[in-house]
Amino acid sequence: MKQLEVQIMGHGYLLGCPEGGEAKLMAAVNRVDAAMCKIRDGGKIKARDRIAVLAALNLAFEANANNTESGGEPSTADPMPLTLNRRQSDVLLEPLLRRLDKVLGDDGKLF
Repeated sequence: MKQLEVQIMGHGYLLGCPEGGEAKLMAAVNRVDAAMCKIRDGGKIKARDRIAVLAALNLAFEANANNTESGGEPSTADPMPLTLNRRQSDVLLEPLLRRLDKVLGDDGKLF
């Protein structure tokens, strides 16, 4: 297995990658980095772990929405980005953010 050093939201990570999977891994890294930077740049959330959770949920939601629209079963394989406008995104994320805030409590940590 090959290792690739990547940057996500300005921090370096060393990731394992199967031979021949570099392009797919880099595409995934770029999607995650873009999703996390968009949330961070929105200015409401500062904690890296919360940004990562929201980005992961957004990407999973988009992948499932795209697959459902095309008539297939929800899947996480090769997600295609779905563009939501700001209002749609806020409507979908607001209840989730409230639930995360409640679970995280005052210290912003899961444990």
